[in-house]
Amino acid sequence: MSVNGVTGAANTYDVYQANQAAAKTAEEKTSEAKASEEKKNTGVVYEASKDADTKTAKTYTQNTNLVNKMKADAEAHAQQLQNIVQQLMSKQGETYNTANGIWSVLASGNFTVDAATKAQAEKDIAEDGYWGVEQTSDRIIDFANALTGGDPSKIEEMREAFKKGYKQAEKTWGGQLPDISQRTYDAVMEKFDKLAEEAGLTTSN
Repeated sequence: MSVNGVTGAANTYDVYQANQAAAKTAEEKTSEAKASEEKKNTGVVYEASKDADTKTAKTYTQNTNLVNKMKADAEAHAQQLQNIVQQLMSKQGETYNTANGIWSVLASGNFTVDAATKAQAEKDIAEDGYWGVEQTSDRIIDFANALTGGDPSKIEEMREAFKKGYKQAEKTWGGQLPDISQRTYDAVMEKFDKLAEEAGLTTSN
């Protein structure tokens, strides 16, 4: 190879390198000028988020099966409390009548009360007795809490179930329940009010 050939190749490479450097410099200057112009116009320079275009709106779908199950459970719990209240109120009324020697004629016939039964009934409906106002109202509230797991959002639902159960007990009884049952009703309503107040809820007594 001649010296002229080598020299020509070297010159060509030098020219190529010079052109590349000049092009890079020009590109950098153009980018800087563009950024400077954007900063001048907006006061900030920012880059769009890489995943900005990939974000999609979040959608929510109702779980109909779960909603229906929860609704059925709530209705079942309300019905259970209603039945319990009816039974408790009726039994309380019967015990009250036994203590006072006053028995209504029921479907199963007339009843008489011996001294021992009467004495036990009097004990049961005493202030601190099993069928007294305090213990009976406590049991009703305990049943309501057990059925709902203590969920405060179910208080009014349980209150309504209690009212229905009480009315059903009156219907079964054949009229207004004895005074002890009416006082128990008031005590239960007060305890529902207290639960609602503690939970920061508005009562609908």
